[in-house]
Amino acid sequence: MSLPPGFLDELRTRTSLAQVVGRKVMWDTRKSNQGKGDMWASCPFHTEKSASFHVDDRMGFYYCFGCHAKGDAISFVRETENVEFMEAIRILAQEAGMPMPERDPQAQAKADKRTELAEVMDMAVRHFRLQLRTGAAAEARAYLEKRGLDEATLERFEIGFAPDAWQGLWDHLKGKGVADDLILGCGLAKPSQRGGKPYDTFRGRIMFPIRDARGRCVAFGGRAMDPDDNAKYLNSPETELFDKSRTLYNHGPAREAAGKGQPLIVAEGYMDVIALSQAGFEASVAPLGTAVTEHQLALLWRIADEPIIALDGDTAGLRAAHRVIDIALPLLEAGKSLRFGLMPEGKDPDDLLRAEGAGAVQTVLDAALPMVKLLWQRETEGRDFDSPERRAALDKALREKIKLIRDPSIRSHYGQAIKDLRWQLFNPRNTGGRAGGGPGKGRWQKAAPVRAATKTSHLVMSGDAAQVELREAVILATLLRNPAILSDCEHALDRLDCRTPLHASLRNALLRSLGAEDPVAAVAAEIGVQALENLLSLPHVALVPAVRRPGDAELARMTVAETLAKLEAERGLAAEISEAVEDMAGPGDEHVTWRLSEAAEARNRALQSQQEDKTEYQRGANGAPVSRAEKERFDALLAQIGFKSRPDG
Repeated sequence: MSLPPGFLDELRTRTSLAQVVGRKVMWDTRKSNQGKGDMWASCPFHTEKSASFHVDDRMGFYYCFGCHAKGDAISFVRETENVEFMEAIRILAQEAGMPMPERDPQAQAKADKRTELAEVMDMAVRHFRLQLRTGAAAEARAYLEKRGLDEATLERFEIGFAPDAWQGLWDHLKGKGVADDLILGCGLAKPSQRGGKPYDTFRGRIMFPIRDARGRCVAFGGRAMDPDDNAKYLNSPETELFDKSRTLYNHGPAREAAGKGQPLIVAEGYMDVIALSQAGFEASVAPLGTAVTEHQLALLWRIADEPIIALDGDTAGLRAAHRVIDIALPLLEAGKSLRFGLMPEGKDPDDLLRAEGAGAVQTVLDAALPMVKLLWQRETEGRDFDSPERRAALDKALREKIKLIRDPSIRSHYGQAIKDLRWQLFNPRNTGGRAGGGPGKGRWQKAAPVRAATKTSHLVMSGDAAQVELREAVILATLLRNPAILSDCEHALDRLDCRTPLHASLRNALLRSLGAEDPVAAVAAEIGVQALENLLSLPHVALVPAVRRPGDAELARMTVAETLAKLEAERGLAAEISEAVEDMAGPGDEHVTWRLSEAAEARNRALQSQQEDKTEYQRGANGAPVSRAEKERFDALLAQIGFKSRPDG
């Protein structure tokens, strides 16, 4: 039904929110100021001791600082009276003395039809409840008792039984005077293909009424008692009342329990929800025989900001979780996400409760994974990434998933989280690029530390320390001034063992900036602009041609490759001398003498290399072109240290 323009504004003007709310709460006289319309009370939507529910009567809005419920008079009536929007309007209009506009006759007829269908569904609920107490339901009662359902739970969830008869419910409803089209319209019976009397949809099944958020029975779910039945669980067909993609089992009670602070749990089936509720996890719901849909996610996020998807601990359960991720990624908003509680292998929530009790389920909920970690686990677990091609394939797959996120802020945070996880996986001091495996395979394992401390020789720590720091500064500054080559030198940069904390921080920030729209801005935001300016203003750095003239990618690549190669040569020299000195503490022999002579020659080569630096930088500073022979020499260096080489052109 459409309302005339201005009707809602007039209704809000005539309605006092404080009076509407005052029917449900006791105002805190110490905090409230009635003259200013500033009213405080304990929240009617969740249990609390302090008065955190605030009503601004002049503005016509309420907000709870505890559970974050908010809205106006219309939303308050909808939530507290459990009515639809138009019914809330009708209630408020009657109180304000405003006549409701005339309804569209067709809309009125449709609403009346839905009301009649809902009444027939309630008649079916009562019939099935009575049938559960008959002799024909002895096996069903034994099954429910074996599953641990007590009498209070059976009553609470209105569980019933449909006898194995072709027209049991049909005859009952016809005896009550219900029209054929209403029975068929509810999906309770199907027309005969042979021209005979319609037959019952549900036969020989334990019956679970499915109610919408308003509490109306809109459908049934039936569990077959015959183990050979083709369909173990059967839902009502879709009707004017029932759209399974927009319905959640136990929606209303779960919303109420979540409002009181309980975590919202999404299980797979009716029995899981019932068992969880019986164990004290009353904010539990289930989709209806299908994967979670976009509409169901929207319903979940109206109830709680971070529902916990508690799926069976088997391959099918993980596949279902992965499908939920793909559906949820484009819908993510700030503060709205999912967590995943993965049950032990081969168990669903009901199994875990019966085997180990509520404490075991709580442990799973407490350890629920953020969605980004399950996404990472799906793409990496049990796979080897021991080649550049495999790593590139992983990067591509993750980029494609992150692109699905519409919110730019969340997309950025996901990108950063993936970079951090990637750094942990590909750290050469980690596991060598192997994901998963070992104890706990199939579950998220705590990652190794991002980077272990590097043991540096005493020789490098003393006389050559300044030279090492100089070369590190040149590499970092060149990459900062030429971010276009960052992706080419990721592996080489990852291997760079920095002498100072500042250099290490810059290296890590550069690695994390890979893929960012503006890598330099990302590094500056993490490290600070002043730190970057200090690095780039160092005299020996400022004179480097690739730093002075950014944009020449080939020159920048050569500068980084050559400097990295010299660093590795010098570190190898230092390690060799250090080991030889240690050996000299023991019995001397010719081998030690030979190693020292080799080290001396390496030292001479390193000194000659330092002199070549000045010549190369001077040539680059004068703008002299780099010869093809020099390019080939640098490409050989690139391959030696793990730097990606690009073809000419």
